[in-house]
Amino acid sequence: MGLPAKRAASLKPVRRSPSYPVAMLTVGTQSRPHAARLFAGLGLACLLLLAGVPATAAAAPKAYSFDLGTPADFVAQTNNVQCVGASMQMMLNMIRPGADRTAATQRGLQNLARAWSGERPDGRQRRGASVRGLAAGLTVLGAGPYKVAGASTIEEAMLMAARAMRSTGRPVGLLVWRGRHAWVMSGFRATNDPFQDGARVTAAIVEDPLYPNGSKVWGRSPAPGEALSLKELGRQFVPRRGSWSNPDLDNMYILVLPYVFDPRILRQV
Repeated sequence: MGLPAKRAASLKPVRRSPSYPVAMLTVGTQSRPHAARLFAGLGLACLLLLAGVPATAAAAPKAYSFDLGTPADFVAQTNNVQCVGASMQMMLNMIRPGADRTAATQRGLQNLARAWSGERPDGRQRRGASVRGLAAGLTVLGAGPYKVAGASTIEEAMLMAARAMRSTGRPVGLLVWRGRHAWVMSGFRATNDPFQDGARVTAAIVEDPLYPNGSKVWGRSPAPGEALSLKELGRQFVPRRGSWSNPDLDNMYILVLPYVFDPRILRQV
């Protein structure tokens, strides 16, 4: 496939401090005010009434930020069809130390993804690669496992992506333009830890391999590492229209998600 020998080596997620202007991780935990620890039960109620001080609620959780990317991770696609190969290249750069931005590696990754994409049902030769090939290629290279998933709303899709990144430390792939293009999601901003009840993702940190060219139909390419609000993201990350390989994903927001493999599954076979 033209891949350097080290690209097929087993990968281990490596955490690095990003140099994008976003803190990698800021977790706000609920804290109880000092006054509430001094009193209990009826004693607290009586003292508050006497002092004329209203009871204070627990402090609201702080915003939560998470980002896996650095400027060195970004790679532009070398032609109009290699968005999957370029996205794989960026995702591998985020997962392992030492960024590889060469055209030869991108071409090899594109060929690998195409080999795992399956044939077109109309018999025509596939020019690009599919998200199925993206997920399979990353998994074959030891950067996974990855899977293709769908969500019915953009809010649900972003929460799925945030939880996947939070639990694995690996980036997410996004299928944009109704299935015609691929982006990388390297981080997010949320109202709280995404595993907490009621948490909402407020922004997605993305990399578009077509940057800075953009699209006359879909709009500008976000700058590498730019945080997009869900409204901004939703102009290009829209439900897929038509799926040859999986009709169940029609009209869904499509993601390529990392996940933690459960070895108990093998013991049940």
